[in-house]
Amino acid sequence: MSCAIDLKAYVVGEVTPREKMSVEDHVRGCQSCHDELDRLNFTRSALASLEDEEIPRRIAFVSDRVFEPRWWQTMWHSGPAMGFASAALLAIAILAHGFGRPVAQAPIASVDTAQIQRTVDAAVTKAVSEAQVKQSAEFAKVLNATETRFEQQRQSDLATVQQAADYYRKQMAQFLVASNEGPAR
Repeated sequence: MSCAIDLKAYVVGEVTPREKMSVEDHVRGCQSCHDELDRLNFTRSALASLEDEEIPRRIAFVSDRVFEPRWWQTMWHSGPAMGFASAALLAIAILAHGFGRPVAQAPIASVDTAQIQRTVDAAVTKAVSEAQVKQSAEFAKVLNATETRFEQQRQSDLATVQQAADYYRKQMAQFLVASNEGPAR
């Protein structure tokens, strides 16, 4: 950029109104200054979006003891140590489970497949009958609601037909009266 315009002062807002107008006029005509102004505005908005951080009260050095990892951090990042620790925990869990179980167990009774089949058949029959009762109740409920709706519609249609019949009866009566009062032949 070879122009003698102070765009940084313009972006920061440290120019007088007359200088501001001069810079704006120049930027409209000079493409390189226009690009530079866009970059400065982008930088300003990026800096404005950063959070304020507290200044450190003490400068720490890498050799300080503060930066040495704790014992559990070194173990946590060590693959073989973590493998050994997890294997030891698994072994302890297996031993605790083995010693915690009762030793004597009752022998398994012989399986009577006929009794199991009868129990399953009884359960299936009971479930089917309960489902049929439930389905019948729901069907009756839906049927009653449908019949009620159709009966209401029928009553409404009958009332409409009755009104139409009364209207046409009146019209016919007026027609007959009008035809009897007409000129004699």
